[in-house]
Amino acid sequence: MAVKPLIAGNWKMNGGGGAGIALARAIAERAPEVAGRCDLLVCPPAVALAAVAETLAGSAVAVGGQDCHGQSSGAHTGDISAPMLAEAGASFVITGHSERRGDHFEGNALVRDKSAAAHDAGLIAVICIGETAAQRDGGQVFAVLSEQIAGSLPQGTTAANTVVAYEPVWAIGTGRTPTAAEIAEAHAHIRAEIARIAAGAADLRLLYGGSVNPENAAELLSVDNVNGALIGGASLDAGSFLAIALAAS
Repeated sequence: MAVKPLIAGNWKMNGGGGAGIALARAIAERAPEVAGRCDLLVCPPAVALAAVAETLAGSAVAVGGQDCHGQSSGAHTGDISAPMLAEAGASFVITGHSERRGDHFEGNALVRDKSAAAHDAGLIAVICIGETAAQRDGGQVFAVLSEQIAGSLPQGTTAANTVVAYEPVWAIGTGRTPTAAEIAEAHAHIRAEIARIAAGAADLRLLYGGSVNPENAAELLSVDNVNGALIGGASLDAGSFLAIALAAS
């Protein structure tokens, strides 16, 4: 499947203020090295999003938010709407990351609402799914992924407005990664499930996330049905982030 890979950096609760601007500038300066090879995306914390977007304006690097509310406005103290992200310069937003699902108890229905709000605001939703260690050890991987896909993808999901990121929870930030065969099995299942419930999204980009680094990127990005990566810690260093992008075919 000829799909241009997407290499996305999730800065999480890092890179605010001047540090974020400096990191964005360093990535933009080296982005021409991967021109035509893949698309680049960085997702800074909300307080730095507008400044990072301004820094990256005119470059080949897109900007995304790390989360959004399911409503476009209202009495939701501390939350940020998808239209606000778009106005600040975002073109993507991450929804359903395992840290939101786990730390903030976000279920599939809420992830679906947030993703629909992203679509309504003209943003591309990067919907995250993945199993815990207990679920994998219990042989529930495919059942969990099917449930998350069915519950988290909103009506109207297409390859143009959605990216799905498979992040096995037990591999995020732990230094552990599934084998290439395990990733291939999971991505093949995800692809088939998406095609079954959202025909217009059958060829959307599927990212792998979970301890991706320059040393393992080439192997992970060569796995069938892996169309890029969602990167955490390694995205906080421009050299590491671009090294992973250079490994994309």
